[in-house]
Amino acid sequence: MYIQDAINILADILYQAGLTNQYPTKTNIIMKNFNAVFACLLLFSSSVVAQQKKSNLSYVDPTIGGVGLILEPTRPTIQLPNQLIRVFPVRKDALDDQISYFPLTVASHRVISLFSFMPISGSSESVLWNKKEVYNYEVLTPYYYKSELGDDGNLIEFSPSKKSGFFKVGFKGSTNNYLRLGILNEGGEISVTDKHIITGTEIFKGMKAFFYAETDGDILQVISRSRANAKNLMVKVPKNISFKYAISYISIDQAKQNLKKEIPDWDFKAVKNTAYKEWDKVMSQINVEGGTLAQKRVFYTSLYRCYERMVDINEYGQYYSAYDHWVHKSDRPFFVDNWIWDTYIALGPLQMILNPAKEADKINSYITMYQQSGWMPSFALIFGDWPAMTGNHAASWMADAWFKGIRNFDLKTAYAGLRKNSLEATLLPWNNGPATVLDSFYNKHGYMPGLPYGEPETVPQVENVWEKRQAVSVTLENSFSDWNIGNLAVELNLPKDQDLFMTRSKNYQNVFRKDKGFMWAKDKDGKWIDDMNPKTAGREFFTENNAYTYNWVVKHDFKGLFDMMGGTKQAENKLDQLFREDLGAPKFTFWKTQPDASGLVGQFVMGNEPSFHIPYLYNYMGAPWKTQKRIRMLLNTWYIDNLFGIPGDEDGGGMTSFVVFSMMGFFPVTAGIPIYNIGSPVFTKVTINLPNDKKFTINAPASSAENKYIQSAAINGTPLNKPWFTHAELLKGCTLTLQMGARPNKIWGSKPENAPPSAINVNPESYK
Repeated sequence: MYIQDAINILADILYQAGLTNQYPTKTNIIMKNFNAVFACLLLFSSSVVAQQKKSNLSYVDPTIGGVGLILEPTRPTIQLPNQLIRVFPVRKDALDDQISYFPLTVASHRVISLFSFMPISGSSESVLWNKKEVYNYEVLTPYYYKSELGDDGNLIEFSPSKKSGFFKVGFKGSTNNYLRLGILNEGGEISVTDKHIITGTEIFKGMKAFFYAETDGDILQVISRSRANAKNLMVKVPKNISFKYAISYISIDQAKQNLKKEIPDWDFKAVKNTAYKEWDKVMSQINVEGGTLAQKRVFYTSLYRCYERMVDINEYGQYYSAYDHWVHKSDRPFFVDNWIWDTYIALGPLQMILNPAKEADKINSYITMYQQSGWMPSFALIFGDWPAMTGNHAASWMADAWFKGIRNFDLKTAYAGLRKNSLEATLLPWNNGPATVLDSFYNKHGYMPGLPYGEPETVPQVENVWEKRQAVSVTLENSFSDWNIGNLAVELNLPKDQDLFMTRSKNYQNVFRKDKGFMWAKDKDGKWIDDMNPKTAGREFFTENNAYTYNWVVKHDFKGLFDMMGGTKQAENKLDQLFREDLGAPKFTFWKTQPDASGLVGQFVMGNEPSFHIPYLYNYMGAPWKTQKRIRMLLNTWYIDNLFGIPGDEDGGGMTSFVVFSMMGFFPVTAGIPIYNIGSPVFTKVTINLPNDKKFTINAPASSAENKYIQSAAINGTPLNKPWFTHAELLKGCTLTLQMGARPNKIWGSKPENAPPSAINVNPESYK
């Protein structure tokens, strides 16, 4: 019966395709047209395979998170993965229906953009200089942008290359059409050098950027306008115009070379296709099955976000470094634009799995910056170190890489820079350079002193308008980074340094107030600052969060932390209460001192990076089922596929890397210990294609919205009774199988010996 049905279907295909003029009623049609049947089978199978191989890129929606819940929206950048050119339509957020301009590139995520570009139409020069355009229709992908602008519906398209980009503009009217180009920062000049060439120089943050551009139609008129130190231009152009350009941080001539190398012709489709292939390649590295369409959209959009930074600014054999203000010859990438406080938690660890060689290149760039400037950078931006936030987390990042087997960097030189930053540089937030009197106090007493409310600041290096001392956070985050430095000292056989940094790693104990059960500020005399409120205490004592979050950042010694809290059970109760605790004030009052505390569940803050590991801490407490419950709730609540789908500042992959890990079902809680905590995968199957040609697979065939609890687990068929596994196991290409159910299994992974390792004396080498 089934064979006859198949024959009839094939015969019908032949008839419909015009390969036979006989109506398909007889079996012998197949035999008489065997070659045609074979061809149809090939076409049919190819069609099926093509449908099955739908690109993961098709799930990416850059508009997700385009409206900030409290602070910044997430911008929909069009770029190649980790490359210099990053372009987006500039508007307030995704609800704003007017576009002001397109930057020719983002020099630093959310900090600096360079050179504005905007196609405009009209006859009034005074209006044209400031004109915004309504967008009526928009296509946004990582590799291609398209929009209709203004009442006339002028068409603009864009696609990127590495150091260059390609705009196509189709104006609806035949006259009074312009390209408006402007300087966005401190100064610069844009010039037309002949009827097809435009060049520009922009000054920003102590350095210069350059562009070289060509048009495929004549420039019909040039209108210039000067403001302060900037010369802007409008150029009148034909109805249809293409504009290709390249950016350089070396010279206009180098920008020209970059353009000639990357986009020598006027083939927009070729640029677009190349960009598509680059993105399809990285999106294909992780494949998921099951889950909902919305979950796939969130997952792959989050993965796309994980390639926004760092970016390689090496321009085909040379690069300009703001760390010594020289142009250097080099055949190696030079990566800039990293917000290390945000990215060491999940973005760095994700890329250590997906592209460890590139992660080593990024680390080598940091080491080079240290050699050029004398300090290991914190936020390594294009214009130099931007010493934002707290901690010496280059140490956390580099130690994590080292103990995961990424060792193609100079550890001895890296260690020298990390050590110098810890012992000789200031630890004050938003500062760099030599130590201050507060750092001397820290080195002697083991904590950063807080300033009692109402007492005026006397240390001039403290940023005293908003950031303040953040005294408790400084102590806690440097305790962790010093622990990582201590472990690197072991690798270099430096026992005195090991003792020094392991002692410093215990400094967190100096700011835990047992009678209150919280991390708490002390003054210079060692007295607790009694009027500190753990809910509303702001940047005087904490970084972007309050004591409820910073109670849990002792990532290197949860055993010691739980002991101080009265034991594991008491710590578990305290963690439960974190998700239930009232704000203690109306939201608008709470957010006045805690504006970064978005994505609230009780006092838990989903929208800020120091919270990311917290839901996984139940694995350390003998209650992994609570981790599974919390993670699913947080993903379902705060990460959705619409404009409001990111609960806080995304920070260039800092937040979305948490989503990628957690939706897959595991997470790297402690940078520096090469293991992963198991959560609750939202997909029935996840396959990571590793760079070593092996595959890491998570099989959870029964996973669903209801079935979020792990009933049992196995690695390569061997039962796994603990809620964690090692990076070494992942690299071998194992299969983690999770049997899922609708009710929690409170026994699985619950024994004390099942808990993931976290203690000061843990040796990361034990998990190789």
